[in-house]
Amino acid sequence: MWILHLDLDSFMASVEILRHPELADQPVIVGGNGDPTQPRTVVATASYAAREHGVNSGMPMRTALRKCPDAVFLPSDMPAYEAASAQVMAVLRDFPVTLEVWGLDEAFIGTDTDDPGALARKLQQAVLDKTGLTCSIGIGDNKHQAKLAAQFRKPAGISTLTSADWVEVMGERPTSALWGIGAKTTKKLADLGLHTVNQLAAADPAELATRFGPTNGPWLRYLALGKGEASVTDTPWVPRGHSHETTFPRNIADHAIIADHVRSFARRLAAEAVDEGRTVIRVTVKVRFVPFITQTRQTKLESPTTDPEPIESAALAALARFTLDRPIRLLGVGVEYTMPRSA
Repeated sequence: MWILHLDLDSFMASVEILRHPELADQPVIVGGNGDPTQPRTVVATASYAAREHGVNSGMPMRTALRKCPDAVFLPSDMPAYEAASAQVMAVLRDFPVTLEVWGLDEAFIGTDTDDPGALARKLQQAVLDKTGLTCSIGIGDNKHQAKLAAQFRKPAGISTLTSADWVEVMGERPTSALWGIGAKTTKKLADLGLHTVNQLAAADPAELATRFGPTNGPWLRYLALGKGEASVTDTPWVPRGHSHETTFPRNIADHAIIADHVRSFARRLAAEAVDEGRTVIRVTVKVRFVPFITQTRQTKLESPTTDPEPIESAALAALARFTLDRPIRLLGVGVEYTMPRSA
């Protein structure tokens, strides 16, 4: 079986350009309410014209404004992006493949075709013809390889990365090039003298286990060897929980205001659990203090429920276990659901 990873190019920005064709040749940045001067908002997506100025997803909007002052800044419109994503996935489901949706803008595709490149070209063309969106596709023996390959020739490219050419293509790249290895782990690996994929692949598993834990350590080497999940499933993903959070424009310290936000989040989550036919078993409160210290507290419910009263009480009980002696910049509440027996 071949595995393909389809990644929609600068998805949110591309959807906005479809809605506003006059923006086609301009740098477009999507995020927050569209006001780049608003504090503590980040870039959700930047068009490729904006990326040429050094703007990337996750960057503070104020930084994006400094890097690209002539950009068009637009607010996020999640319903529009969800609708566009649904269109794309419907196009893909018309093909005789196994489709595993991984988010609004990406999916893995399993196929037994003898010519995955030809299939990739057909998928790209169908998505473009029916939705107006472009995508990049990676082809591999497993999900890890396909995910990496999809980034090689963006936008609108097709690339292949397999076990046969893994060492040649990836061996001398930095460990941060691997899917799932972020900046913190990269630094820790560098402290061990492991800077490249080849060096990590040749590392002592016991030493990695000591440094990163008995599960994570070997998993890092597993990635460096080009390994990854080699199956695709079309079974719908069932979330274990849901959460809401907000970053305040200005730090808050008033305990009553903090509690009101927690109550509001808890009741909103209870209503959403009813809408989704799920029951809540655990509530978590997340607080990010100034300057950037994040803590969580959790409360387990006496029995699964969708009743907003015990969910709110559990959230407030979790909040009470924080020492609120400093202003906070972010507040969130999450719930964990009971899982269906078949999930």
